[in-house]
Amino acid sequence: MRILLHGLNYAPEEIGIGKYSGEMVQELAEGGHDVVVVTTPPYYPQWKILDGYRGSLYSREVTESVDSRGRVEVIRCPLWVPTTVSGLKRVIHLASFGLSSIPAVFWSVIRFRPDVVMTVEPAALCMPTTWIAARLTGAKAWLHVQDFEIDAAFELGILKQPMLKRFVLAAEAFLMRRFDRVSSISPNMLMKLVQKGVAEERVVAFPNWVDCDVMKPLEPMADPDADHSEVTDGTAERKRTIDSIRATFGIPTGKCVALYAGNIGAKQGLEIILDAARQTTRDENLHFVICGRGAAYDDLLNASRGLANVQFLPVQPMERFNELMNSADIHLLPQKADAADLVMPSKLTGMLATGRPIVACASIGTQIADVVDGHGIIVPPADSAAFCDAIVRLAGDRNLRETLGAAARVYAVKHLGRKSILAQFIRDLRQACSIGDEPSPVDIADRPGYQVRIDAAQSKSDLAAGDRSREVCAKVRQPSSL
Repeated sequence: MRILLHGLNYAPEEIGIGKYSGEMVQELAEGGHDVVVVTTPPYYPQWKILDGYRGSLYSREVTESVDSRGRVEVIRCPLWVPTTVSGLKRVIHLASFGLSSIPAVFWSVIRFRPDVVMTVEPAALCMPTTWIAARLTGAKAWLHVQDFEIDAAFELGILKQPMLKRFVLAAEAFLMRRFDRVSSISPNMLMKLVQKGVAEERVVAFPNWVDCDVMKPLEPMADPDADHSEVTDGTAERKRTIDSIRATFGIPTGKCVALYAGNIGAKQGLEIILDAARQTTRDENLHFVICGRGAAYDDLLNASRGLANVQFLPVQPMERFNELMNSADIHLLPQKADAADLVMPSKLTGMLATGRPIVACASIGTQIADVVDGHGIIVPPADSAAFCDAIVRLAGDRNLRETLGAAARVYAVKHLGRKSILAQFIRDLRQACSIGDEPSPVDIADRPGYQVRIDAAQSKSDLAAGDRSREVCAKVRQPSSL
């Protein structure tokens, strides 16, 4: 197949949509498919164009898969990146790519003649160009929704005008209904597509994934001076491994570390982490780490002044990300209430795969709550007291941390494997390109989650962890346990 991808974010961005788009294209190329990507210079999450790239010029890169089966051509278009981000500046930022990418998309479809033209939301401003380009060449038009950026912008107050909201949402829904396929990453988001008027037979499940061979709990480090004839539970070895990793990041050893790693933006609601840090300043055992960059970074950093138990780290390269995630005892997933079902945080997959319990802000019935249930503790969004209590509870109960974390690993291996999800996506692409071959309707109401084929064999310890997790799930769900 020949696929043209039109999207704002792409590799070498190492987190968020750019990471997933890059891995998707890599999988396509390794499968013998040719791909043209029309995108921007990498800038996310730092909101600064990376060294070696320019935001004022067009550029072109061509690579081939390792065995030369598939070819990837990347066209990077001019992009304006604001130094400080506001609602209006964000719109201008998106519009700059929406406009600069038009000639690149039309030039590419005319000479490349793709079978599928695909775009990723955000940015919705790419949708008209993608759809028209597909129709001009007879290709299938595919929209993949990573988050409902327009809904989220209004719900979070980034954009506020009611008349503008009605107009923009109506235009978005009008365009969505005209794509041959519209995919998204969670059942609740698929349901929202149907609510916007997309026909069920055109809706496709395409969840985010994790490479469980890359993101995984690290093996305990053996003590060369220890008596290996003695049988131990591995606690000392695990502690030695974690302390060694933490030292490389400058994270204190001997403490319980609660980590947030990801974009630092408006919809994350990261202020609740600082609230928890203030409430636990006398707890010398607890240490908070915030790793990332984003539009709200400076404000969050200023708000943390005087909190000795809060540490900030820059975005880590992908080759060190698994070590960073393993340095934590608890993963933090704050989320504002208004955005809880409009986005499905991509960072959640890595949290699950590395086998650590999660404290998540989510309302019961949202997709985030459904995924975290049994793998951590769920608290109401914006409830600082409950968020802090959940962290303190996990910090004081190592057995509970290990049980929930092991169950999280089992879930990731069983449901979120990279190879299985991308293999299904390629099958859906082939089906979309077959004339008159329509997929079966998505029965969203009866699907609490994805039943994805297992990407890697579950170990005996993984299966045992799943059994142990069921014994404590009822206890975790009780409100009194917070």
